[in-house]
Amino acid sequence: MPAPPPPTAVPAGPAAAIEVAKVSKWYGNVVAVNDISFTLGAGITGLLGPNGAGKSTMLHMLSGFLRPSAGSVRVLGQSAWKNPAIYAQVGLVPEREAVYPFLTGWEFVRLSARLQGLPDPDAAARRAIAEVDLASAQDRPTGGYSKGMKQRVKIAAAIVHDPRILVLDEPFNGADPRQRLHMMAMLRRMAAEGRTIVFSSHILEEVERLAEDVLVIVSGRLAASGDFREIRRLMIDRPHTFNVRSSDNRRLAAVLVGVPAVTGVDLEDTRLSVRSSDFGALTRALAPLAREAGVSLFEVLPADESLESVFSYLVKR
Repeated sequence: MPAPPPPTAVPAGPAAAIEVAKVSKWYGNVVAVNDISFTLGAGITGLLGPNGAGKSTMLHMLSGFLRPSAGSVRVLGQSAWKNPAIYAQVGLVPEREAVYPFLTGWEFVRLSARLQGLPDPDAAARRAIAEVDLASAQDRPTGGYSKGMKQRVKIAAAIVHDPRILVLDEPFNGADPRQRLHMMAMLRRMAAEGRTIVFSSHILEEVERLAEDVLVIVSGRLAASGDFREIRRLMIDRPHTFNVRSSDNRRLAAVLVGVPAVTGVDLEDTRLSVRSSDFGALTRALAPLAREAGVSLFEVLPADESLESVFSYLVKR
């Protein structure tokens, strides 16, 4: 089949790579994204939030596959919706498998190169497959790939045309530790070359290891944005509750009442709940205090460490 004509060039210019202005997306009475605004330039930005928060909806709007119900999404100065010209500069890695199981890895990536109208799709496919460390499996049908391998072949297809913007939805799902480190190193290198990379994750540690900036989305709303270290500080410094089991909860409770980091103690039957404003100070002090009081600690468990509780706290701030 003849190669398609090259897409219309997207102008560069000083504008931000991605501009999202008061964007909402709803399906009937269900609001998936609610009045979100942000701008992104070169570097790596993590889109963080619990499952169902609206991250995938936002990424699909950034990629031009979904039309905002309100507001605007601009990519490299142009509207993303119904604008095929931006696809020459954008690579998308969706969360779903999105591979043709009857194609080999080589055929799948080469197809993407041909659809982009590249002058040498074979060479481009070879480079992209090598970039994601998949050359040894490139001649096998993708239907037999592991989840981690499918993720890598999707990334190869997304970067085959050397896009300026890369959008990845949960890109590390199924990747083993070695593959994860390899992909993180590749993304850091691409960002250092001036590309804009946005990736979503519901795993705090993934974002912490890779992202320079973070957007926290909860229930379709932008709960926090900015430098990851500052967002992390807000998460750590929030109020915490611990459930404690010990050999003498009553004696331990009496000791903890006078600790500056403790804001409250609840004692009910065999259950001791301790509230603290300083996670680190309490966890460091708890064992020495129990030992001095002659109390044995059996269990200390955070009662509110789910991502949902962390993000809900950020929303309330």
